[in-house]
This record gives sequence, structure tokens and C-alpha cells, in this order.
Amino acid sequence: MILYIGGVIFTKELEACYLCPRNCGVNRYYKTGVCGANDKMKIAHYSLHQWEEPIISGSVGSGTIFFSYCNLKCIFCQNYKISTGGYGKEISKEKFQELCLDLQKRGAHNINLVTPTHYVPQIVDAMQKIKGNELKIPVVYNTSSYENVSTIRMLDGVVDIYLADLKYFDDSLGCKYSHVKDYFYYASLAIKEMVKQVGNFVIRDDLMMRGVIVRILILPGHVDDAKKIINYLYTTYKDNIIISIMNQYTPLKHFDNYQNLNRKVDDDEYQEVIDYALDLGVKYAFIQEGETQSESFIPNFDCSTI
Repeated sequence: MILYIGGVIFTKELEACYLCPRNCGVNRYYKTGVCGANDKMKIAHYSLHQWEEPIISGSVGSGTIFFSYCNLKCIFCQNYKISTGGYGKEISKEKFQELCLDLQKRGAHNINLVTPTHYVPQIVDAMQKIKGNELKIPVVYNTSSYENVSTIRMLDGVVDIYLADLKYFDDSLGCKYSHVKDYFYYASLAIKEMVKQVGNFVIRDDLMMRGVIVRILILPGHVDDAKKIINYLYTTYKDNIIISIMNQYTPLKHFDNYQNLNRKVDDDEYQEVIDYALDLGVKYAFIQEGETQSESFIPNFDCSTI
């Protein structure tokens, strides 16, 4: 339920926040939970982004909107400045709508909502007016997948494409690197709901119109976990989703306790994962070639133009 009092949005989801599996239950009009977000949308950057999968970025770019804060807190996060640091600018519903339409006007192939979980009620409310009216391009939900199914269900009819991570199969890795003990349980249920909601992928003129892409970021020293994820995805969904196998892990600081995270994924590790996917029978997958392990692929977060 959404109420407006004095131009301010009030939703029951924010009065006791259970949007993600952290299940903080806090009233975000007065305090914040683990993610750090209050009741107002906050974004750090918006732009045409060229570095997503080719069917997302296309020739012009994906219209990305990077939200501030995150519920997962990965120790190796390349967007630490905004995910944990909270850098960004608070915006109104009307401003969010304006940014979406501006990106469309500039030729964006889609609207790409990056780390949006903690703002789902506000996003749904804002999209109700423009989606299918002024806004004609697909909406992409770009997520860590540490989601409650009930939150994903709120997005039915709003989101066309899910760009979802599946970070860990082994929960001990989730504990070590993201401070959650139940990542795979919640992420696998969320992805199941995503596939149920948008169905098999649809590509038109080399651009994705609908469907699910699941990303696997290979971590150095954890090839076996990546293989388990691929096996799970392929045995569960066969050719109904697209798998994106990523080698772009970039060490941005030194880890005293996790020495393996102090290096990039080497070529042999990456090739081993690719070979495993091919031997398994995976048909629809993206792989990365060339030098993708660079800070140059990380956006320069600057909200001065928002």
C-alpha cells in the first residue's frame, strides 16, 4: 500500500523493512538497517553504459542508474564507494522518472537499475506512471540476487529483464566474503521467481527484450564453486536462461586473511570453467575475452550532473 501525505510517499514495506533476506524490520522513515538506505531513493550515477553483455549494451549503451547502498556488503566490491560508503544524491520520484526518460531520449536500449533491491517500492511507484507510456524501452533489474521472493513479485509487470548474479554455491564463501550464511538458498529462490515471471529469453535485432541472464563472477581459487553454479543453473533451467561467465574480478585492496583475493583470475582457471560449461552442454552463454580485469571498467561515480 502506498500513501501520499504532503507529497511524501509512505509505504508499509518501508515502515517495517523486509525487502531482503536481512529482514531488519526497521522503520526506514526513522532509522536504517544493514543496507544503510532510508526512505528516499539515492543514486550515485546515471549514464549510457557500454560494458554490460552485448545484448544489453548494444551499440549505444544501457541506460544505467546506479543506486547508493547495498544489502550484501561483499568485501571485494568494486563499487565500494557507493555500496558501503553511501555516496550519492537523494532524488524524488519525479526526478527518477525524468532520468529514465532522459536516458531513453539519448538512445539507451534499456533502463538498467543497478543494485535496486532496497528501493523497490519507490521504483514500482515511479514506474507505474511512465512504464508503457512515455517509457517504451525494457527495464533491467541488475541484482546480487540476495532477494526475498516477495520483493521480486512486486516487480511483476515492471521488469522485463533480470540481470542476476549467482555469486556462491558454497555458503561458507558467502559467510567469508559477503557476511551472509544463506546466500544460495535465497538467491536460487529469487532466480526461480525471476524465470517464472519473465519466461524464456527473447532477443530482437541483437538486443534482449525479455528474459533472465545469470552472471557468475569467478573468484581466484574458487573454480570448483563456479562449476557447481553452472551445473545447478543448466540442470535446472537448461536453455531457458543465458549464463554469463565473468573473469573480471579486480583486486582493489590487499586482503591479509584471504590471500587468493589478492590476485586476478588466471587464464587457466577461466578456461577450465568455460570447458566445463561446454562439456555440460551449455549453449547460451557469454564469455569475456581480452583485458577485463581493470579499474577502467568501473564507472567514475559523480552525481554532480543529476
